[in-house]
Amino acid sequence: MDTEKLRKEIRVLRTYALILTLLIAGLFFIVSKQSAKKAEFEEINVERINIVERDGQLRLAIANRDRSPGPIIGGMYMKTREGQRPGMIFFNDKGDECGGMTWGSSEKDGTISANAGLMFDQYDQDQTVGITYSQSNSERAAGLRVWDRPLTPLADFAKKLGEIERMEDSPEKTASIKKLRREAVESGLSGASRVFVGRGTAGEAVVSLADPNGKPRIVLSVNSDGLPSLKFLDEKGEVTFQLPDNSKSDLK
Repeated sequence: MDTEKLRKEIRVLRTYALILTLLIAGLFFIVSKQSAKKAEFEEINVERINIVERDGQLRLAIANRDRSPGPIIGGMYMKTREGQRPGMIFFNDKGDECGGMTWGSSEKDGTISANAGLMFDQYDQDQTVGITYSQSNSERAAGLRVWDRPLTPLADFAKKLGEIERMEDSPEKTASIKKLRREAVESGLSGASRVFVGRGTAGEAVVSLADPNGKPRIVLSVNSDGLPSLKFLDEKGEVTFQLPDNSKSDLK
């Protein structure tokens, strides 16, 4: 074999290997840059977005009404509550619902109804603090609310409620739901509203502090006429002390 010819062939092979290596390296570089690039959109239409952890656990759902998820309480998914809450729903580290921001409105037969809220739930329980707005025709209220919730988990109540909601519509179903809710109130499971700071339905600016049973005991307000008042009430709602004594406030 011609030695010079062999050397030329080896040089060609080396050049080919070098070019191929550079091409492969360039390809890997381009692919890696593309995989790391974030997608950008000027506008996107979507019915639901799920924010999940790497293991797939749901942490946030942003959805329209039809695609909104049902609550997850104590690891139990309430399918009967699907498609009812357009907005954003939060989920904690163990996958249970822990609050959210929802809104809605309707206008039917001349009746206007609207509501919105940003809520944060107590662990294993229902909302404990929130900013709310509600309106029925001209009557409306908005403000900061704080609820007192027991440490008893809500899971058993949710399970019983889910079983009832899966029943066919009937007087028995309606009665069962009313009974279950009454038992929750009587046992203290449903908690109580303790603080409200905002605008009341009578057009007043108000700070209302309630006892553990949800009964207002101190009410500081400025009514729709601009008249201020401070009232102390007993457990029956009767005023025990008031400033000024001749207050014209409509609050009781």
